[in-house]
Amino acid sequence: MSELYNNIEPNVVDDEMLQKAIEEQCPEDIGKLAKRTGINFKDVTELELSFRNILQIDNLWQFEKLTKLQLNNNIIEKIEALESLVHLVWLDLSFNNIEVIEGLDTLVKLQDLTLFNNRISKIERMDTLQELQIFSIGKNNLTTLKDVIYLRRFKKLRTLNLRGNPLCDDEQYTLFVVAHLPDLVYLDYKRVSDTTREIAVLKYQDLIEPLEREEAQALAQLEQEQAKQKELEYHKAAFVEYLNGSFLFDSMYAEDTEAAKLAYLPGEFVSVCENLFNYGLKEHEKREAEVSDFYESLHEALTANQQEGRKLILDFENRNKRRLYEIRNASSYDIAESKRAEYKEDILQLSDALMTLEMLIADQLEVRVKHVPVRPHIQNMGAFSLTIFSTITQCRDLENRHHEELIDISITTLEKSVKNELDEDLPADVQMLLVDKTTIVNAVNASHGIHLLKIDKRESDILSNTYRWQSSVTEKAAQNEINRNRERVREIIQYIDNLQEELDNLRDPED
Repeated sequence: MSELYNNIEPNVVDDEMLQKAIEEQCPEDIGKLAKRTGINFKDVTELELSFRNILQIDNLWQFEKLTKLQLNNNIIEKIEALESLVHLVWLDLSFNNIEVIEGLDTLVKLQDLTLFNNRISKIERMDTLQELQIFSIGKNNLTTLKDVIYLRRFKKLRTLNLRGNPLCDDEQYTLFVVAHLPDLVYLDYKRVSDTTREIAVLKYQDLIEPLEREEAQALAQLEQEQAKQKELEYHKAAFVEYLNGSFLFDSMYAEDTEAAKLAYLPGEFVSVCENLFNYGLKEHEKREAEVSDFYESLHEALTANQQEGRKLILDFENRNKRRLYEIRNASSYDIAESKRAEYKEDILQLSDALMTLEMLIADQLEVRVKHVPVRPHIQNMGAFSLTIFSTITQCRDLENRHHEELIDISITTLEKSVKNELDEDLPADVQMLLVDKTTIVNAVNASHGIHLLKIDKRESDILSNTYRWQSSVTEKAAQNEINRNRERVREIIQYIDNLQEELDNLRDPED
């Protein structure tokens, strides 16, 4: 570390530094106001913390809406404490002492990243930055051209700066980069020419083709996994995940080491689960349709109310344009005051009318939200729950029947083993169970208990998710209406205040 760096006194990113930085980046008049009243960090979208001798990134978690952050020209050694800045689009960490790329996983909206003039030796840990368009990592310690291959995953990358790294000394540097990043438009501040691109493709064709095949396979696998995940989420929404196959049956035996030693047939059990699965999907579609109809009815009522409100405002504005003109051009103070009083009364009447209209729609929507449960598939989910109970009971009956049959088979096998009448040799672990009747019965009973617990848990999970969804529908609708009502009341108050302020600002003809 240089002597200059040793002599620098590091600064801490505290509230005082942040407040000062915000004041400095505001226009003079706004900056003075911010100094008097303070600024809510949660409302700040851009923040410049350059040239402040910052050693450690910290205390930025409050900047929830930040889209642009400048931390260049400091003495930062590690990228950290940025995980809460999920809306960040532009990040400048140039001219610091960073050695490793890290701590960027949550910045999925990042489009412009500058790490120019640091101590980075490898391009890595940026997989989530799929929106990246501009990347500057010049004047670092990158030594191998293969590092560039990592950047192929950023399909939107158009501008790249690597100038000043040791890898740039390779005579094939430009062609290698252009060949491996075919969508690149600018490299090291220069536009990539068509000629350079053609030469690069020809030179590295044999290396690029295997890469493209691997990437195509990886993409196909990713799309397949995403499709499976999307399907699973749909099944979860219907409360029937993992019931379209032998998943539940297999899970009954996954932790049952004793049962794994004995034969079992899942066919009938799986069929019952699949029946419940198909039923659950149909019921899910019905519920989704009813929820959609419910919100559509709310929207229709709200739209009608809004149209009535707009008509009130339009009528008011048309009626009072002339009155404002008359106030401004009144021939005497008394006439102006009379017109002003009439206009003020109209404002009050408009306020009352708008507030009454809002109160009516609020009451109307509140009643509709409270009566969501009356809908058959939203509240009266008794039929759904009863079907679940009935189907799971079938699963239990099958398990009980299987248990009884397994007891009989096990005892018969034990008796044949004692008499040396078995047709074939059994595996050693099975023979260990055939010691006596107590051992084999205990093993089968223990297995049976595990299976029933698995079935009970699956039933409990389905019913719990059902009731949780049922509550969430009404709670979400109610909260949305509360938020809408508050916002609408604020809008009305602001509009009326603006009208009143406009009236108050009218000058008297004698002034």
